[in-house]
Amino acid sequence: MQYHRITDIGDPYFRQMHELMQRVFPPEEVLEYELWAEPLQDPGIRVFVAVLDGEVVGATEYRYYEDLQVAMTDFTIIGRDGLGIGPFLARRRMADLRSVVAACGGTFLGMFAEIYNPQLVGKLEFGGVNAMNSFVRREVLAHLGYRKLDTDYVHPSWHNNGEAVHGLDLCFMPIADEEQVSVPASLVWSFLERYYAVLPQKPDAWYRMVENLKQRDNVALLPI
Repeated sequence: MQYHRITDIGDPYFRQMHELMQRVFPPEEVLEYELWAEPLQDPGIRVFVAVLDGEVVGATEYRYYEDLQVAMTDFTIIGRDGLGIGPFLARRRMADLRSVVAACGGTFLGMFAEIYNPQLVGKLEFGGVNAMNSFVRREVLAHLGYRKLDTDYVHPSWHNNGEAVHGLDLCFMPIADEEQVSVPASLVWSFLERYYAVLPQKPDAWYRMVENLKQRDNVALLPI
């Protein structure tokens, strides 16, 4: 299996990846095809696909914020069951991130990730791939070391229409200190403001969530 980075929408694997995203994720979670052109050219955004016999069978996007010393897993897609795509992506992503951190001469405190809560959103098909089932994905994140932040979470729709997307948990995987039980609230809201700066149309619920975090000192890390 090949771990291939995409930096341009003209990459022949990009269309395959975008079509895979449309099959797996709800529409409000998928950025329109043409709107990917600028983000892909950002050196800080790392988009990779798993390619098997010329076919994109998985994908992941992530980034590292040097000043905050944290990373964010934007998405992980497994296109087929039974090929070991998930472990392949997780290993290659972590190795790549550690090389990025080393090049910056920085520290790797941990990584954020969003995950659907099936008890809040009901049944989502995720393209019919068993490995993408919300219950399975939550167990995988738990085994990797992620824990959910103790806060009601909402994020802006990637349609940039000001709609609030509910039914997800924001999680964090501690790396520098695997035993930590909380994270500074300032780290959480600083990250969220940075991450969603690209979406000017944000719902009031998102602003209320951020303001609530600004009134707190720490946010507990809970089991997923």
